[in-house]
Formats: sequence, C-alpha cells, structure tokens
Amino acid sequence: MNEIARIGTGPQSDNLQETMPHNIEAEQQLLGAILTNNEIYDRVASIIGAQHFFDPVHGRIFETAEARIRKNAIASPVTLKAFLEDDPGLAELGGPTYLVNLAGASISSFAARDYAQLIYDLAIRRELMGIGRNIADKAASIDVASEPKEQIVEAEQQLYALGEQGQSDSGFQSFLKAVTDAVNVANAAYQRDGGLAGVSTGLSDLDKKLGGLHRSDLLILAGRPSMGKTSLATNVAFNIAKAYKKGKTPDGIEGAVNGGVVGFYSLEMSAEQLAARILSEASEVPSERIRRGDMTEEEFRRFVNAAKELEACPLYIDDTPALPISQLAARARRLKRTHGLDALFVDYLQLVRPATAKDSRVNEVSEITQGLKAIAKELDIPVVALSQLSRQVENREDKRPQLSDLRESGSIEQDADVVMFVFREEYYKEREKPGDHELDKMATWQQEMENLHGKAEVIIGKQRHGPIGSVDLSFEGQFTRFGNLAKTWQSSGDTDF
Repeated sequence: MNEIARIGTGPQSDNLQETMPHNIEAEQQLLGAILTNNEIYDRVASIIGAQHFFDPVHGRIFETAEARIRKNAIASPVTLKAFLEDDPGLAELGGPTYLVNLAGASISSFAARDYAQLIYDLAIRRELMGIGRNIADKAASIDVASEPKEQIVEAEQQLYALGEQGQSDSGFQSFLKAVTDAVNVANAAYQRDGGLAGVSTGLSDLDKKLGGLHRSDLLILAGRPSMGKTSLATNVAFNIAKAYKKGKTPDGIEGAVNGGVVGFYSLEMSAEQLAARILSEASEVPSERIRRGDMTEEEFRRFVNAAKELEACPLYIDDTPALPISQLAARARRLKRTHGLDALFVDYLQLVRPATAKDSRVNEVSEITQGLKAIAKELDIPVVALSQLSRQVENREDKRPQLSDLRESGSIEQDADVVMFVFREEYYKEREKPGDHELDKMATWQQEMENLHGKAEVIIGKQRHGPIGSVDLSFEGQFTRFGNLAKTWQSSGDTDF
C-alpha cells in the first residue's frame, strides 16, 4: 500500500501542483475497485469523470476502463494492458504492473461513492483555486482593453461552467470521448419518436427537414416585416414549452425527455404583448380582439381557460430593451442554473447591443452573432435568433429572400448553423390588387389569392448538418399561428425539395 501511494505521487513535481488539494490514494483505491468489480463504475459514473482525477495517468486509466465497460466488455488489469502498455506516464509508474497493484489496493464496494465524491470535491476545489488566481491576476493587471465589467462576466462564465460541468475549461478532449458523445446523440435520436436528434419544433414538416433544433446550434430565422417571423418563433417556443416533460435523460441525469424549458428575449415587444400572442394561438381568439377586449362570452371563457392551462408552462420571457450581448449571456446562464434551459429565442438580433462600441455596424453584428453562437455551445442548447432582411428584396420581381438579403450578411451567414427565411407570397400578392374596372385581371388575381391564402413557406437557405430547401406551412393570421399544411397528395415519407 505504501509503495503504490509513493509511486502515484511521483509525476507531480511542480511545487504549485503539490500544494493543490488532491488525494492520490483515494484515486488509486477507487480505480482498483472498478478494475476488480466493473459494476462499481455504474455507481460512480454520475459523480466523476476522467477530468476529475489529479494524476493524469489515473484519468487515462479511468477513461479507458469507462469505454470498455460501456461496451459491455470487461475492464481489468489484463484487458487494459493492451490499451495502455505504450502510455509513457504509466511506464514511469511501473507499466502494466501498476494496474495489478491498483487492483490489489481496491476498497470495498460500499465505500466507492464516498471516494468518488471526495475525488470530485477535490477537483472542484482545484478549479476554484485556478479561477480565483486568474481573477486576481487579471484584476491586478490594469489594462485599458480589459474593463472590470467584462472581467465580472468572464468570471461568472467560468464559475457557471464549473458548477454545471465540474470543470471551468474543457480544453482538448480525446477522440474517444468525442466519438462516445456522438454515438450517444445518435442513439437518443434513434430511440426518440420520429427519430429527431434535436428538440421538436411541433411542426412535423419542419422537423423532418431540420431533424429538430440541435443542441449547440445557432439558428437564424429571418424575414421582411409582416412575414410572421415573430409569430413563427413564438409558435415554436410555445410548442417546445407545452410539450415539456421531465425525467431521466439517456445520460442518466434529470432533464427534459420531451419538449423543454424555453427562454425568450423579446427586445421589441413587451412580455404582455408576447403572452397575448401565445394566448391567441392557444385559445383561438383573434389577437386584435384580445388587444381591444372585444370578445364574446364564449371567446373570453376560452381565453381564461387557456391562460389557466398555460400558467405552469416553462416559458420565461425577458423584455428588457437593448440588452448587451454579455448581459444576455449572463441572464441565460442564470436561467439555466435556476430553472433549467433547453432552448433560447432572441427577437431580434439587430436590437441586441455589442458589449463594447465598435467602429462599424458590421463588426458590432459580428460580435453579437459570435456571442450567440458561444451561448449555444456553452449552455449546450439551440439558440434561435430572429433577423431583419434588407430592402433589396422589395426591388426584385421574385420576392423570395436569399442569404445575400441578410443585413450585415457576412457574419450572420458565417456564424449560423441554420439560416431560415419566412416567406408569405400572399402578403405581396395582396398589394398587387388590380382596379375594379380590370375584370380579367381581377378574376386572375382572385384565383391566385385563393391558392395562396393561409399558406406560408419556410426557406432553409443554409443548414450545416442537412439539406437546404423549402417547407410549406399553414398560416392563420387572425391567431398568428403557423401549423402543418395538410397535403393529400403527399406520402407519409419525407419529401425532397
């Protein structure tokens, strides 16, 4: 026992490293227990990961054992020898013999969780010490380019990551872990109804094209005024929140197994106006009647009943105007810590302020889109940001928007994983109404209006993980509601556009 403890502390030669909180013996004994009885891994997997071990060799041993156990293969000193015999760190500790010594020094199974918790707590303390030193060093270094407010936001971001994931800076990860995560995502999609890898939008045709809203993705939803981009965003946000169901996720933690908790930044409309739109959709009472209070008794009853049903809906609205991107990120982190967060909506991108003033609007928008993408990756959620389009759409005969129509399109197009455009041809056709004396043109116009009525199109102009194309949706303007378009001619399978 004394020999193995001495060998285990050997690699840590730096004085600072030696003073960091750690317990090599606890790491050795827990690893020994796992190599002796693989079932112990299941008891500690929810507490620690390879990154929590102080000795990097111990981390690699744990990671290799974890990979084998997850494949229902045996992890023992004999089976791990083939994977680790060329490991230079293990060679310093005595090579494969060290694995045998670990198994010989194992603890009893009932103490495994206590040892795992101790290793995790010590890892958190080391991370906290690192963050504290970093904060102190940056605060002591008086630099014009580093504002105190920015340092506070950065510190909050690091502390959030530490609280959520048990580490403040992930750095490089092994390809083994990346492959395992990819397989887990694919398995979750395979097990889920409809085969969606992401959160369902509640619109089946759109889900087929996107595969749902994927974690860590930035999705841009753009359109000209009156196209209905805010309506579509609120519809999708409401659908996700309405479908929310909590339970055990495939990775064994508590979370959303269906739908999700939604955060909605409404920088243009007030929270009350946004809620009225959602209630209009849920109660099927025209939004203008809700606004005027001009409802029949039956409509008012439906409105009140819908409001009662939606009270527990996990949809959180922040209508603070002109939020800086740093504040937007900080509030999103806080929401995830307090209530959970599975999808974030921003209405709309051009109303978000950069953290610091830039010399050009293009640079400001670039900082905002990069910030939104960073939020998506950090919180591991889809971020849907609405965006305006430039007026050049109106100058073309074909009013369908395209990527070049995005305002400050370079950064938006580059940073986004998905770019979608809302297009309602009915809106433009309505403005082409001929005079009453032009009977032939009027008849043609009426026929075209009838064909276009209640229809909308979502054009996917960019998708990093899938095909581009168009999705037809229904649109009920009086309820500001998008829905699936019934197509009797279309088969149940997916359609190529």
